Amino acid sequence: MPLFYDQMNRAVEVPDLPQRIISLVPSQTELLFDLGLADRIVGITKFCIHPADQVKQVAKVGGTKQLNIDLIHSLQPDLIIANREENEQSQIEELMKHYPVWMSDINDLDSALEMITRVGEITGTADKANEIANDIKSGFATLKSLKTSQHCVYLIWRKPYMAAGNDTFIADVLQRCGLINLISAVRYPTLSDNELKALAPDVLLLSSEPYPFSEKHIDEFKALLPDAQILLVDGELFSWYGSRLVLSPAYLNRLIENLSPNNEADTGN
Repeated sequence: MPLFYDQMNRAVEVPDLPQRIISLVPSQTELLFDLGLADRIVGITKFCIHPADQVKQVAKVGGTKQLNIDLIHSLQPDLIIANREENEQSQIEELMKHYPVWMSDINDLDSALEMITRVGEITGTADKANEIANDIKSGFATLKSLKTSQHCVYLIWRKPYMAAGNDTFIADVLQRCGLINLISAVRYPTLSDNELKALAPDVLLLSSEPYPFSEKHIDEFKALLPDAQILLVDGELFSWYGSRLVLSPAYLNRLIENLSPNNEADTGN
């Protein structure tokens, strides 16, 4: 069988044109469908929601961190696509004993683009994968950036507050928008009310996932941070690192305009 290296530099033997693929990450599931592999996807997680009209027909093998190993065995996959951060290590190691498991490891746009093209190679869809990757590159080349950088905090959870730190994909997207992430020491730290107030961000972004922040939460934060701009943001367009990235630049450009309506934005190179 052909040998491919995953993003953890593991050599993985994958059959030519794998026919029974299981995806354990929502953003990578959407990519597989966009690569035209619908008839070869036999299992996904319960959190894989795109494309909505097609994922309904596919067996659900549990959550990203709580997989149904017995069900996966029954599906007899010849390729499993997983992620270092999103999946539980002990379960992935168990699956590696039985099946080819290709692992992604993503913390910025470049590694996301690399994942897309590599998945195309191992599934026999390299041309389509390269087309998607090039569309994403072209889109991000048009990304505007705040002329005057602003300090921000990006929250992904409530009770306790949890933020996206540096060395995360979200942090890379923030930086590309001209936003300076105030969370640097830990990838996903929890924050108390006092710690959030002490950070005094210019901008507070409330993600729609994994915690579904909504309009009703904005007043809660206005009391803590009366001088900050507080905005709800689409977590999928900030953190899904598959083919959904084609949609992200247009969304991010609108966000940049909303962040500072009186501030001219520079076009990225």
